[in-house]
Amino acid sequence: MSLDLFSWTLVVLLGLAIGSFLNVVIHRLPRMMEAQWAAEMAQDAQASSEGPYNIAVPHSHCPHCQHELSWTENIPVLSYVWLKGRCKQCHTPIGWRYPAIEILCAVLFAWVFAQHGLSARALAWAGFAAALVALAAIDADTTLLPDAITQPLVWSGLLAASLGLSQVSLSTALWGAVVGYLFLWSVYWLFRLITGKEGMGQGDFKLLAALGAWLGWPALLSLVLIASLTGVAYGLYLRWRQRMPQDGQMPFGPFLALAGLWVMALGPLPFIQV
Repeated sequence: MSLDLFSWTLVVLLGLAIGSFLNVVIHRLPRMMEAQWAAEMAQDAQASSEGPYNIAVPHSHCPHCQHELSWTENIPVLSYVWLKGRCKQCHTPIGWRYPAIEILCAVLFAWVFAQHGLSARALAWAGFAAALVALAAIDADTTLLPDAITQPLVWSGLLAASLGLSQVSLSTALWGAVVGYLFLWSVYWLFRLITGKEGMGQGDFKLLAALGAWLGWPALLSLVLIASLTGVAYGLYLRWRQRMPQDGQMPFGPFLALAGLWVMALGPLPFIQV
């Protein structure tokens, strides 16, 4: 669907703003989870003496010198270019991934709204894409797939199907969630029985369930195949560059997220008919 210049501008700005917010979520949510676990272990909700820490508090700041960022230092992409990729106060380099995620979200939002126009369906798919970007980055950093994102993604997929926003029927979405979860759950336990080791985290089950809820059970084979092949290719690249982790394990979540975006944009693999 064609959009006018004003609509395109709004969509791109929305994508950049959401990407900026995702950078906060990616950085803070794992630390919030770790703080909660520490408090539970200590059986003391006040175990930390550093004050409140959540998505909103404290304000954005440099993790090296604690310089609090002004609004001019928080403009997506432009602030990174203006600051030449360094903190204004201590000149420590700012990671390239911050503007990359902002640009990626803007591109994904532009694609979604180009496909669906200014509609509730476009907003639903934009939210789906943003959640996958956040999960991929968090898993790549920490090997965690937070329930705070995966579980709402499952339920929102079922809700989107029931409202006709996701292009699959509610029964197809429901079985996608069930089969997606049980498939990786079965692989996990089979691998554990054979080797005595854990081959993946339980967050992967929930992520594939969420993808199944949004894309339907017929897409599951494509999702698993795309994720597996891209994971193997990246593993071979790491071995070639001698950067493979010592335990030989890589998080699977980023490849599942990539597969989800692939199927969202291009559909299931054409040679897999279910």
